[in-house]
Amino acid sequence: MAVPSADVVKIKIFADGADLESIRDAARDSRIKGFTTNPSLMRAAGVSDYKAFALEVLKVVEGRPVSFEVIADDFATMEAQAREIASWGSNVFVKIPVSTTKGNFVGPLIATLSNSGVKLNVTAVMTLNQVKQIAEALAEKVAAVVSVFAGRIADTGRDPVPHMKSALDVLKSRPRAELLWASPRELLNIFQADEIGCHIITVSPDVLKKLPLVGKDLDGYSRETVAMFQKDAAAAGYEIPVAARRFAS
Repeated sequence: MAVPSADVVKIKIFADGADLESIRDAARDSRIKGFTTNPSLMRAAGVSDYKAFALEVLKVVEGRPVSFEVIADDFATMEAQAREIASWGSNVFVKIPVSTTKGNFVGPLIATLSNSGVKLNVTAVMTLNQVKQIAEALAEKVAAVVSVFAGRIADTGRDPVPHMKSALDVLKSRPRAELLWASPRELLNIFQADEIGCHIITVSPDVLKKLPLVGKDLDGYSRETVAMFQKDAAAAGYEIPVAARRFAS
């Protein structure tokens, strides 16, 4: 197996999170091509003022694409929020969940916003049927992102790779729409997504920190791991009393 290199992948890596310091760190990395966040990440990061946070993020990312999500659950308010969010910058993609909490597909809203020029990131997508419905609703000439939660699909015991390949085929009818591999669980997912031609992958700060490990010599990594075990055992003061023995010759 060839040694992987993070510098040769074609897929666009987007940083996913809501901690401003982590976003600033990611913005200094030329490999990061965009940013995403969501209300759950923002709440976990202690964000209290949605718009103030978003405007600060826009200053930090310096023109790279960034997605902010609506928080309403009815079409009329979702549309109003989407238009407000879109007004914050030309690089803003508005995240719209694929359905309401009652399971109502948001196709009509996707069509209304997309046809009026709003760049959308349709999120929380799981099934290929959802991808097909989204593709049908999107305007052909307006940029869009379809976020399929490959990591959550894998959590159910399903292999996400063939699933994502099929999603790419579906989206061929909308050349301005990009497929995003969402919720990756490990660094390997970047290479899996890149191999099948996925356009974008979101990566959390924890996974981003592992980028320096790409291509690392495994013999050296093994020795480092042994040394870590030894260091931790010594630091903990562990002892295992044993009787003196001699190895048989």
